[in-house]
Amino acid sequence: MKFLTGLSAFPITPSDADGHVDVGALRRLIAPLCAAGVHSIGVLGTTGSFPYLSRVERRRALDAALEEASGRAPILVGVGALRTDEAVRLAQDAKAAGAAAGLLAPVSYTPLTEDEVFEHFATVARESGLPLCVYDNPSTTHFRFSPALVGRLSRLAGIVALKGPAPEPPAVTAHLADLRGVVPDRLSLGYSGDRNAVEALLAGADTWYSVVAGLFPDISMSLVRAAQRGDAVEARRLNASLEPLWAVFKEYSSLRVIYACANLLGICHAEPPRPILHLSGTARQRVADALKISNLI
Repeated sequence: MKFLTGLSAFPITPSDADGHVDVGALRRLIAPLCAAGVHSIGVLGTTGSFPYLSRVERRRALDAALEEASGRAPILVGVGALRTDEAVRLAQDAKAAGAAAGLLAPVSYTPLTEDEVFEHFATVARESGLPLCVYDNPSTTHFRFSPALVGRLSRLAGIVALKGPAPEPPAVTAHLADLRGVVPDRLSLGYSGDRNAVEALLAGADTWYSVVAGLFPDISMSLVRAAQRGDAVEARRLNASLEPLWAVFKEYSSLRVIYACANLLGICHAEPPRPILHLSGTARQRVADALKISNLI
């Protein structure tokens, strides 16, 4: 049975300008995700600002998420770090706390080779005992996983899933087939990149790792359910209704936009991790307009 399927919702990690996590606000974000029935919750992902938080604050965030979810949804937690030994300690923390799996990105200042990435993952998996989801996010790590490397990693004990960027719709079927051809059936293959995720789901991807679901789980769950039952018309209709949001995601980045959404909706008043700044002026108004047009506000 595959470990991660369906909708995995990724909320922000509300914190102040000094990187101190507001655990109350995080719990208020987690609660509606559980109520909506998301299949898993991803904390401390890219949307959750994992590289900007200390080990202590990351543990505080994880503990709060686990307490709020209270078994209603498995928690997937980012354990990426610049150094392998640090990633091992973070993964050990996650396992001790009760996280279901770790989300590991090959974070590095110096560009990494495939052999270096393989050894990094092998070490973290072996020394932590935490099930790991391979996190392919080349826009932030500047490393792209080849199908060959994914195949090598999929044979390691403890590697249970892949989270990668959804390609443009015409390429998604072939991309998924290439991956299916090199991994065992047990490995869950999922995609991020909200705008293109609907086509990935319709093509047979196991999981949608979603930024928008971290604030808007109900419409996201409706989209996933439509895709799972093969209702392409309804899935694409729901995706089209979110096009104004996808447009501002593309222009300003999903991270900046989702912080703006949280603040505009009054859900929390979180500071994006510096040096990232709040959207203001025209950009903030465009996000507000997108929410209105998409009937999210």
